[in-house]
Amino acid sequence: MEFIVPFKGEVKFKLTLDPTVWIFDDRKLNLETYFTEEHIEKDELEEYKRGMGEHWSREIMEGATVPPTLNSEKTYKRAEKNEMLTGTFGMKFAPFLKNAEPEAGASTVVFETAHGEHAFPIAEAQELIFKFSEKGKPLKEDGPVHVLLPDGANQDNPITDILAIRVE
Repeated sequence: MEFIVPFKGEVKFKLTLDPTVWIFDDRKLNLETYFTEEHIEKDELEEYKRGMGEHWSREIMEGATVPPTLNSEKTYKRAEKNEMLTGTFGMKFAPFLKNAEPEAGASTVVFETAHGEHAFPIAEAQELIFKFSEKGKPLKEDGPVHVLLPDGANQDNPITDILAIRVE
């Protein structure tokens, strides 16, 4: 079984997705809590600007702060590593679709699987989630990714065995 998913069809850029490296991506979603918690969409650039503004104001008012100690940094990294080794994670599909840049006439995203095809209008497809890890392990048996609906309704019966993504 291959661990890459080709992106083809009516797109400007034919991408190849490699879910095995997503565990290191900051955009990953913790699927153990994602469908049970309330989500607030945020603009990352605005969030960054706001954080930098707060930091700048704090530096002006309070002066420079001492960097965190080595022990607290090690503890944080250990906790983060443990989460990666035991967590169930996913990624939103929208950034990949945006990077592939569907042609103007494209209206559908088709997931080609070993069991048939599953088609979604582009607007709906942007909300889908790719599950790429279960309890810290890649999805070797029926992966490399599972397609989940945005509300998690198909968590127990996801779209599996994805061979390719085609935009029509």
